Amino acid sequence: MTGNFTFQHSNTALLSVTSVEAPVVVSSDEFDKRLAPSLKRLRLSRRLLERVAGVEERRWWAPGADFDDGAIEAGAKAMAEAGIEPHQVGLLINTSVTRRNLEPSVAVKIHHGLGLPSSALNFDLANACLGFVNGITLAANMIESGQIDYALIVAGEDSQKVAEATFARLNREDSTREDYLREFASLTLGSGAAAAVIGRADAHPGSHRILGGVSRAGTEHHELCVGGHDGMYTDTKGLLDGGLELVVTAWREAQEQGWNWTAMDRYVTHQVSTSYTNAIIKAVELDRQRVPITFPKWGNVGPASLPMTLAQEAESLNPGDRVLCMGVGSGLNTTMMEIAW
Repeated sequence: MTGNFTFQHSNTALLSVTSVEAPVVVSSDEFDKRLAPSLKRLRLSRRLLERVAGVEERRWWAPGADFDDGAIEAGAKAMAEAGIEPHQVGLLINTSVTRRNLEPSVAVKIHHGLGLPSSALNFDLANACLGFVNGITLAANMIESGQIDYALIVAGEDSQKVAEATFARLNREDSTREDYLREFASLTLGSGAAAAVIGRADAHPGSHRILGGVSRAGTEHHELCVGGHDGMYTDTKGLLDGGLELVVTAWREAQEQGWNWTAMDRYVTHQVSTSYTNAIIKAVELDRQRVPITFPKWGNVGPASLPMTLAQEAESLNPGDRVLCMGVGSGLNTTMMEIAW
């Protein structure tokens, strides 16, 4: 594999980034209790989610609420923090993996719920856990081409349905240890929502400049992690090995192309697990103290996890800080994007 897709932005800024935590906390101990029959029958120890993945708990939406309601709430917060009105938004991109039907798009309900104008282009952009960062790149290109002034990127995820289906399947009498390991990643998923507003940097002095970055595809690995409404099936080792190779190669070529990311003030990564995070830190020699961790309390919230983590870190970032957003999505794809805070 050779060559990166490199992108640069000259006049695009992040004006706000917000998160919405789903309100119902569900511990991994509770998951163990739900899976007790199969754990006993298969002679698997409890607390694997905590000891192996590092996920202590995750969140689910309250009864009657849903992932797109969370995305609407996050979008409204993002617009309020950015100081813009709904009629100013020219583009809404929903990047959620979760969806309840094939059509219409998830974006249409969010567009309606936020009261966006009929002139605001809206659609879904799906690329597994990398969708939110891809959405920012696409929107930035539209802003710099003069097509729009403001874009709103959202993601809302619901992991409960997948978890419930996984419990039922793994507790069947014919489930095996191999089934448990293959579906282990499903049990690390969490629910939540995030949103970001981006606009022209010259219209917002002091905003957070989106400088650009690199992307790389390793689609020969497209069968390593396959998810649907009823579960997610993962070759954990293959996914980790393929993801690391992709990240390391992209990182090294990025340095050759002039991106210097060895001393960033913050590395905001897609949140997966302890082993994945440790492997990334070691592979590209990141300063562990500059890598915020949120998966122990939120789990893997899909494409919402990176912006949720960034929203948490925003409170402690200072003007002039350099932030690198790093994500890998099943398929495999990776993107690294620099923001000058």
